[in-house]
Amino acid sequence: MAKPVVFIPSKIPEEEKVLRFLEAFAEVDYRDEEEMLDEDVFYDGLSRASGLMIYSRNKIRGHVLDRAPLLKAVSNIAVGYDNLDLNELTRRGILATNTPDVLTETTADLAFSLVLASGRRIAEADAFVKSGGWDGWLPSLMLGKDVHGATLGIIGYGRIGSAIARRARGFNMDILYNNLVREEKDEQELGIRFVPVEELLQNSDYVLVQVPLTPQTEKMISEKQFGLMKKDAYFINASRGGVVDEAALIRALQEKQIAGAGLDVFEHEPIDKTHPFLSMPNVVTLPHIGSATWQTRAKMAMKAAENMAAILQGRRPVNLVNPDVWTVKDGTVQ
Repeated sequence: MAKPVVFIPSKIPEEEKVLRFLEAFAEVDYRDEEEMLDEDVFYDGLSRASGLMIYSRNKIRGHVLDRAPLLKAVSNIAVGYDNLDLNELTRRGILATNTPDVLTETTADLAFSLVLASGRRIAEADAFVKSGGWDGWLPSLMLGKDVHGATLGIIGYGRIGSAIARRARGFNMDILYNNLVREEKDEQELGIRFVPVEELLQNSDYVLVQVPLTPQTEKMISEKQFGLMKKDAYFINASRGGVVDEAALIRALQEKQIAGAGLDVFEHEPIDKTHPFLSMPNVVTLPHIGSATWQTRAKMAMKAAENMAAILQGRRPVNLVNPDVWTVKDGTVQ
């Protein structure tokens, strides 16, 4: 019997280890490419695939699935999966997985670095020096905002939110949070306080949003929310760009309703080269690098491969995100 084909259209770290693992049960069609494949090349590979391993930049919608008659599994190399049309995948009986846990600490490092970079004006100061603007020490040169002892408000308190809170405790920050469920263990161990979103916005020096992009969270941070924030507060987003109304954030920055922002994600990626954020010195802009370390990306790729192996070998994957598809009869996935 021929082995199922697993299509990987993008370069992955530690590829030899991951490919060797996959080749034990599958034929692997691997493209060692940094850039997105040409559409025709992608569809050609997809047409023969039983399994697809992708990063979140690949958008899997109905018209894409129409070109994948053999597809049984999509293994996302990411914790978020808003790039997948779960309803369509479920309707077609295609299993989908993600890679949580392994990127938690790395993403929390990045998110907290945005707090530091924003408040202490790191990117702005670096550009100032490199442009030749630094002619000497001045009493008010690049004055920023303290991070230690400040109040951090975290909207969305999952694994990454908890990891960010642990870092903030090291800076003796007062931590407010809002989430769908109370995290009483962290309340006791870290001293965090659950408050309504309005109270969090009004009292935080740094407001950090860490929620997945869903129909419920889309543009949840908008004009009203920015209007409640302190004028010397900073807004931080390392989750998904779509959870923020960017037009409202631009207005809040231009009208000095808030002091600045630190952003790793944007509504449309890559960000347009004429976007207002790029000319704002009080906005730190990063190219969606929350999980971008060699170690973490390698772990993510292996976890995605393990999810793929489970599905194609008839086992329930640990990180299944559309469990309604999973039914087993006589030991095989139906």
